[in-house]
Amino acid sequence: MKTEVATQHWLRYEHAGSTAFGTLEGSTITRYAGEMFAAPQPTAERVPLDAVTLLPPTEPSKMIGLWNNFAALGVKLGLGVPEDPLYFIKGNNAFAASGQTIRKPPFYDGRVVFEAELGIVIGKRCAGADEDEANAAIFGYTCVNDVTAFDVLNKDASFAQWTRAKSYDTFGVFGPVVATGLDPDTLVIRALLDGEERQNYPAADMLIKPARLVSLISRDMTLVPGDIIACGTSIGAGKMKPGSTIEVAIDGIGTLRNRFE
Repeated sequence: MKTEVATQHWLRYEHAGSTAFGTLEGSTITRYAGEMFAAPQPTAERVPLDAVTLLPPTEPSKMIGLWNNFAALGVKLGLGVPEDPLYFIKGNNAFAASGQTIRKPPFYDGRVVFEAELGIVIGKRCAGADEDEANAAIFGYTCVNDVTAFDVLNKDASFAQWTRAKSYDTFGVFGPVVATGLDPDTLVIRALLDGEERQNYPAADMLIKPARLVSLISRDMTLVPGDIIACGTSIGAGKMKPGSTIEVAIDGIGTLRNRFE
C-alpha cells in the first residue's frame, strides 16, 4: 500500500535584516529553527510572503546539469540514448533566486539561452548509493533555469566549454521553493518568455529517472545536502533578449520568475 506524503514548500528568505528559512502555505511563511535537512522545528513566527526577499531555497555546494536526458529532444537532435549520465557542473557563483535579475556578462555579446528544467534537491549525504539509498537521499524538487551563453559553448573547436558557458554570475537560477512529497513522473515543466509559452514537456519523458540519476552520479562524486541536480531540458529552449522576463513553471512547485538584462 502506497503511503501518501503531504507536500511542503520550503524556502529561504531575508526579512528584517536576517536570513531565515521555513515553509510556505498560501502567502504565509512559517519560520523554522534548526537546519532544513536535519529535523527542523516550526516556530510561532509567521511572515507574509510579500514582506520578504527570496533567496535560493538551498545553499548547494554544486549544481550538476544533465545533457541529453529527455527522449523527445534526443530524437529531434538525432542523439543516441546515453549509457551514463552526461553532465556538467555550474560554479556556485552562478546561483540566483526567483526575482533576481539575470545579468548578461559584460564581456559577452552572443546569444543567452533559457532552459526550463526540473531540479532534484539532495537532502542527505550520498556516495556510492544504490537506487533505494539514492531515492531516500532526495529531499524534494525545484524549478531550474539553466542559463547558457550559447556562443561560448563551442567557440573553441578543440574543447567544449560547458562550465564557462553555464557558470557566469546569475546563470544558475533555481527556486522559488523546494517541494517535498511529489511524484516527479507526474510533473510538467513549462517555460514562458514574456508570457508566451516556449516549453511544455513532461518529466516522465526523462531517460534516466531521478533515483537512478542520483545513484549513478553519487558513484562519481559525493552529493551533500542542498546540492541540485538539474535533470536536463527538452524541446523549445531558446534565446532571451535583454528586457525580457523568463518564467519556469511546474505545478506543485511554483513559478521561478526572473528578468533578463
